[in-house]
Amino acid sequence: MPLIAPSMLSADFLKLGEEIDMINNSEADWFHLDVMDGLFVPNISYGMPIIAQIKKRATKTCDVHLMIENPERYLEDFKKAGADYLTVHYETGYHIHRTLTSIRALGMKAGLAINPHTPVEMVQDIIHEIDLLLVMSINPGFGGQKFLPLTYNKIRKAKALITAAGASTLIEIDGGVTMDNAASIIEAGADVLVAGNTVFASPDPTDTIKRLKQVGK
Repeated sequence: MPLIAPSMLSADFLKLGEEIDMINNSEADWFHLDVMDGLFVPNISYGMPIIAQIKKRATKTCDVHLMIENPERYLEDFKKAGADYLTVHYETGYHIHRTLTSIRALGMKAGLAINPHTPVEMVQDIIHEIDLLLVMSINPGFGGQKFLPLTYNKIRKAKALITAAGASTLIEIDGGVTMDNAASIIEAGADVLVAGNTVFASPDPTDTIKRLKQVGK
């Protein structure tokens, strides 16, 4: 069964405590927390203070996705805020290997995200430093976009690369995940599904999470 990581960017922030409790009491596995700076992506979301508040109430893994410039400047801050997984983008820096090893040295799991235009092969030499490979299935910055079909082939390539290297890296898919394509995404080799609007805009988010969790059984 896949791991399900509802994206809190789609939650109702006027009812944040209730939304957190819903995730805690559901079959979801992680909280997916998107941080955007308005520079790396054309949008601004939330930062350390909100994550710290979510962490106080969350009973599950906090999966923090940094869509920001110079992420290496803030690794300790996100550790203090409560990140369990901390994902940076391949496209943001020249010293990705150093950033990944720094994340692990701080006691977090290290994630690396790749945008739709970035070939999977670019991570081959550092795959053993990557606990979570986040394959963006939309162009990052805004929720509610449609899943890019090119992602299926990238997932298959990533799975083959990880298997060939004997690594234990998880593959996470973020963007446009729906009940209609979830089974195909898992079949291609994904381990973790990020779902925002699919969960929070549904009439029964708890049931939607349950159905996503059962995909691929």
